[in-house]
Amino acid sequence: MNSLFTSKTEAEAWFVDKFGTGETFDAVTREIHLWEMPILLLYINGLVDGQTITTLLTEMQNADRGDEASHHSGEKLLSYFPYHAVEQPKSRDEFLTSILSGLAGFVTEDGFTFLIDIRSYPGRQPEEPDNEKVIRGSRDGFTENILQNTTLIRRRLRTPELRFEMHKVSAIGKTDVAIAYIKGAANEEMLGGIRKRMDEIETDGLTMTDKSLEEFLFKQRFNPMPFVRYTERPDICAANLLEGRIALIVDTSPSAILVPTTIFDHLQHAEEYRQTPFIGTFIRMIRMTGALFSLLLLPFWYLLATKSQYIPQFMQYIGPDDPGAVPLFVQLLLADLGIEVLRMAAIHTPTPMTTAMGLVAAIVIGQVAIDVGLFTPEVVLYVAVSAILTFAIPSYELSITTKIFRIALLIGAAVAGAPGFFIMLALLFFYLSSMKPLNVPYLWPALPFFPKAMLRVILRQPMTQDSPRPFIVDSPDRDRMP
Repeated sequence: MNSLFTSKTEAEAWFVDKFGTGETFDAVTREIHLWEMPILLLYINGLVDGQTITTLLTEMQNADRGDEASHHSGEKLLSYFPYHAVEQPKSRDEFLTSILSGLAGFVTEDGFTFLIDIRSYPGRQPEEPDNEKVIRGSRDGFTENILQNTTLIRRRLRTPELRFEMHKVSAIGKTDVAIAYIKGAANEEMLGGIRKRMDEIETDGLTMTDKSLEEFLFKQRFNPMPFVRYTERPDICAANLLEGRIALIVDTSPSAILVPTTIFDHLQHAEEYRQTPFIGTFIRMIRMTGALFSLLLLPFWYLLATKSQYIPQFMQYIGPDDPGAVPLFVQLLLADLGIEVLRMAAIHTPTPMTTAMGLVAAIVIGQVAIDVGLFTPEVVLYVAVSAILTFAIPSYELSITTKIFRIALLIGAAVAGAPGFFIMLALLFFYLSSMKPLNVPYLWPALPFFPKAMLRVILRQPMTQDSPRPFIVDSPDRDRMP
């Protein structure tokens, strides 16, 4: 017998003590009868599926098991209970947390307790995420419901080796976090480290869900580079799990965290694998080239525009004939930051007004700024091209970081010319090469250099080619074929 209380009267008093009398409308206590037994039903209104529990209780009333069940109220009731998701809590804290998570609690007259999972969280249905659109492929994406998210992954990986370890993180929020991995493919030492870090988290709640979890797990502090990869697509998550990576799925978050990751993982996109290997390679190389130019184009153009001795004869068109009254560096800085302000404005602008806001910004503000002499036409051109190249980076976190590093290179070029530009570039390279989140080199396989792995980064390999799991995941079985 699993009697957490001496009686259902004690259980009701305990529940009322936790939530107060009439202080919160959604904490519900109901006296019901199942067959011939009085039962106390406890649940949180809005988190349970009302239709399911009504149908279930109605069917139980019609079932002819009252005489047998009345002899042993707890065990008999549980054995006859016509529902698949039934569990018994081991403590009162676990019982309370389960009710707050959306389960319904039953307490018999002699204090026997059990729970049924009839959660029905409010939320949207799976739909294609805005940040990772593809021309061809599935249109489902993660939602804010952790059960839906794990199901979307399970649908793609029908193997008993797929694991979803559930953890409750934070003292007050008790947020559900699932560690997803494939047993035998993921590194156990890395898994143990993540479990240990998760158990050491001391906070009242993960209000910012996956981002809060990332900062607690990886101690990012003021480091601008993204230590993890986010994805809202279950197919991308499943593909990374097959490679031996680990996914962290946080309840109420429509994205999953993938670890370990390198800078090249942030430059990949699902569209590359929805096309032929040749086209996928072409798209990937354009994207990588665009990411590199988004970092270097603006400061390098400024260097050439202000140091005409560096310009070859056939490129004499570079640089404005009349730089204007405002220094060129100030123009570039204002225009680049202005693009970022417009991006933020677009996010906060109601959707029907977004197009109008973009037209005003592009036509009115840009043209007037040129006419009054605030910006030269070339500055607007190169800043716009740099912004477009930045938007081509699939990872939002990396695109923002690229903008910050671009400004740093621009400042270096403005302060010390060519030496300043190359010194800042060398410092940036040293900074990236020194990063090792989860003890994985951030620039792998470029540094340390792995020729075959680097070739797989540059070229989208045919799926028929048997590629081993990446070296950085340190999988106990690098062979992907059974």
